Amino acid sequence: MSGRVSKGDPAGNDAALYNSRITSTYLKLLRRRYPQVNIADILAHAGMEAHQVEDEGHWFTQSQVNRFQEKLREVTRNPHIAREAGLFSASPEALGGIGRYILGLASPERAYALVGKFTNKFTRSVVVEPRALGNTSIEIVITPRAGVHEEPFQCENRMGYLEAIARHFGYDLPRIDHPECVFKGGSCCRYIVSWRPSLARLGRRLRLIVAPLLVVALGMSAQGLLQPFSLLATAASGAVLLALLTAVITLLENRELKAAVARLEESSDDLLERINANYQNALMVNEIGQALSKERNIDDILESVVDVLERRLDYDRGVILLANQEKTRLAVRTHYGYHREVIANLASEGGFRLDRQDSRDALVTCFRERRPLLVNDIGQIESTHSNRSFAFALQTGAKALICCPIAYEDESLGVLAVDNYRSKRPLLESDMNMLMGIAPQIGICLHNVRLAETRVQQFQSIILALVASTEARDPLTAGHSQKVTEYSIGICRELGLPHEYTEMIRVAATLHDYGKIGIYDAILKKPGRLTSEEYEVVKTHAAKTREILQQIHFEGIYRDVPIIAGAHHEKIDGTGYPNRLRGESIPLGARIIAVADVFEALTSKRHYREPMAYQEVRNHLIDNSGAHFDRSCVDALIRYCESNDCGVPGTGLSEGANNRPPPAGG
Repeated sequence: MSGRVSKGDPAGNDAALYNSRITSTYLKLLRRRYPQVNIADILAHAGMEAHQVEDEGHWFTQSQVNRFQEKLREVTRNPHIAREAGLFSASPEALGGIGRYILGLASPERAYALVGKFTNKFTRSVVVEPRALGNTSIEIVITPRAGVHEEPFQCENRMGYLEAIARHFGYDLPRIDHPECVFKGGSCCRYIVSWRPSLARLGRRLRLIVAPLLVVALGMSAQGLLQPFSLLATAASGAVLLALLTAVITLLENRELKAAVARLEESSDDLLERINANYQNALMVNEIGQALSKERNIDDILESVVDVLERRLDYDRGVILLANQEKTRLAVRTHYGYHREVIANLASEGGFRLDRQDSRDALVTCFRERRPLLVNDIGQIESTHSNRSFAFALQTGAKALICCPIAYEDESLGVLAVDNYRSKRPLLESDMNMLMGIAPQIGICLHNVRLAETRVQQFQSIILALVASTEARDPLTAGHSQKVTEYSIGICRELGLPHEYTEMIRVAATLHDYGKIGIYDAILKKPGRLTSEEYEVVKTHAAKTREILQQIHFEGIYRDVPIIAGAHHEKIDGTGYPNRLRGESIPLGARIIAVADVFEALTSKRHYREPMAYQEVRNHLIDNSGAHFDRSCVDALIRYCESNDCGVPGTGLSEGANNRPPPAGG
């Protein structure tokens, strides 16, 4: 991740020098030891954003960290907060599993030698040069880079950090000499860190001294210079002394080894736990990605996301709220873990209002400013958020809360929120960061679905406009395409056809007679029977329908619309038109529309006759099944009409439904 530069203070140092992880460590310290402090105020005073602190690729300027430290000392009333933060930075909580694991593999000497390497990943302001002075001391020289002007608190912070490293290994408080300091006229800050050698190391040194002395004693005893000690007594005493010394050294070494192993095991367990958590998070993100790619409507998308969150994450409850089209309300769309009464009460109140500029609701703030919010003590928001938000938190019994904005580019779409009310596990920045990785995916998917829905609505409106242009010519047959579409969809449902195929039939049935736009009114509206020549002209409308529709770019599930719409007058026995297709060579969709078309035409009034009775039309369809009409389609239409309100007298159901709009799809 590349570093991003914050805007600096024109009056100060505006170079991006300090990685956000330094500030993040301060915030962890504040949450642990100074929970009463308002972190948002500190960040605002420093010109920092919460999302910048969370971004490990972000860098802050000297002027920003100066203002941050100034406000920090004020609100904590601790003039040495920088040193305390340095000590905290090497604590298990601040280091994390990987940092503890690395230190678990190292010795104090090696750990201090790595200071330079680690420091360069956190700051661009100085050059760090460590140099070993012995087994128990090291010199660290820190030289400011050209043009950089640090502050004394940064020196204090470094001293706290150097002290904390030795503490990590269980050593007594190290001695830190600071013979040269930039803030006292020096050209650099020079630190000499020394610590007491371990007891095992002292024992080994003592053994190195004792062994030669025993050799000398044996020599003197052999020459009779150690009267009254004999050579045998001296040898025996020396052997016992060496054995005891070795036993003590071994005991101390084992004790130190056990302590080191314990530290390593602890850090390894923590690291494995983190690896497992990352693995589970990766599985969760993958599951959500798959769910988002499969679903095609907003409610199914949100239900799939919530299902994965409930199964994969360690939160008591979760909720997704979306804004209405006017962006005046934020309402619950789906959730898990909440009592129905709570959601019902919130729904009855219309959700959260977005049209009040002075609103300080937590969810509204998250939505409006497109920034996440983490609260581990709901009581903290009582003074900074509205009574409405606080009352909702109390009503739900929430103890900790995370809100993440669901957005697409610069548009807020909703909020994803999780909370704990049974679990005592505190919510962490890692939780918020993980959820912030999910929320944008939801935003992108919602945007795409809404875009697709808009395209479908535009497509459908164009189709209806085309039909209206033909039906407007003849009020008597107006509504024919609408009814044929309804019957065609009914047949599809009775046949158990897939939704997408049914949707294609809906469009083809709606447009099946569009070619009639090319037929003269004198023929189309003729009150009597047509001559054979006139009938041949009317028959051309099927081919015209296909020719016109082929000029429209139908794609996906709609690509067969021109073929099916243009073949709705084909007959099973091959006597139809325009291509005299037979049997299975006629597309199923065309066979469906053919039955629906004839049924609607015969049961409706025309210029040259009155509508036929249902039973008469039913018998006509049955008699011609297998010759003109597909038998399965005829049977499906009869089942549909006799079990649904078709608005046709004689079907056995209620009448007067002629004005009912057709279903939108399967």
